Amino acid sequence: MSSSVALDPPVIELDLPDPEQDDISTMEFLARLEQAWALCDRFDLQTEIWRGRILRAVRDREKRGGEGRGAGFLQWLREREISKTRAYALIQLADSAENLLAEGMLEESSVNQFSKRAFMETTQAVPEVQMMISEAANEGQEITRKQVRRLTDEFTSATSPLLPEEIRQRTQENLLPPKVVAPLVRELAKLPELQQEDLRRALREEPELDCIKDVTSTARWISKTTEASEAVRAFQQGELNLEKAMHEAQRLDALGLLADAVSQAQSLEASVLKLHTAWRRLGGLQERLWVESGSSTPYLRDVLGALQSLSGATLRVSLGELAGGKRVRLQLVEEAPDQLEPPPLP
Repeated sequence: MSSSVALDPPVIELDLPDPEQDDISTMEFLARLEQAWALCDRFDLQTEIWRGRILRAVRDREKRGGEGRGAGFLQWLREREISKTRAYALIQLADSAENLLAEGMLEESSVNQFSKRAFMETTQAVPEVQMMISEAANEGQEITRKQVRRLTDEFTSATSPLLPEEIRQRTQENLLPPKVVAPLVRELAKLPELQQEDLRRALREEPELDCIKDVTSTARWISKTTEASEAVRAFQQGELNLEKAMHEAQRLDALGLLADAVSQAQSLEASVLKLHTAWRRLGGLQERLWVESGSSTPYLRDVLGALQSLSGATLRVSLGELAGGKRVRLQLVEEAPDQLEPPPLP
């Protein structure tokens, strides 16, 4: 037995101001557009939640009847041109929405009070912030992303155990702005306990705004340097004590320079690896074309000859007119690991 249901497409009607209307002020014009945009944002949120529920139903049905391989679910996504990452993001959104509803914090109709980004921020917030936001939404207040972030910053700054008591107390007394303290918490959370304690000691000695900004920058540089260094292969050639190196750079007030240098090293190595892959592939393609071509294809041979400057052991690349027409010459030499020696320091 089969049945068909004809669905009337929903219609959104918005009263947009006329751009040619002269008797409306710019402020009123922009306010009405902002209101219309917010309505679209809330409609989009509802759509995204339902899309997530639909995708979850398809996935769960596949798990039940498709031997858990997921091929049917992936085929369903391909037919609708939905990436797997996008699909699981929507499913996560649907799960988060239902968690808020199931725990009784948020009423079903109150979802309409959120913008899409505000709702996403709320689902990622700690339970205490979720409760405060849900109560405001249940009371009919419109919830914006800015409001969610402000409450999250205030709660984090006043309660985080990563901060010394002096900082938490001054934040609660409104002597320190949460929007400055909250980034400090996020950066401290990326560091190991020993480094956290060193920075907390500095904060206890000087629980002032300038010190908080300095410590936040220091923590950010330390985490940036540590994260980038794990991917830098040049650091794997010897026994390096990066932690002591960072202490020395910090003593010289050059920790930011070290972080940028390590980050650039990571980027450079990644570029070289990508260059090597492209160089090998171009060489293989040129060789195949050269074998297929001959005296009957002089123009093709000319093209392959021009590509020789990029596919040979020595590459010559023009830097363009902005560099004064200069060319850069690179020589690619593949060596065994035991043959590779570090370049001499200048």
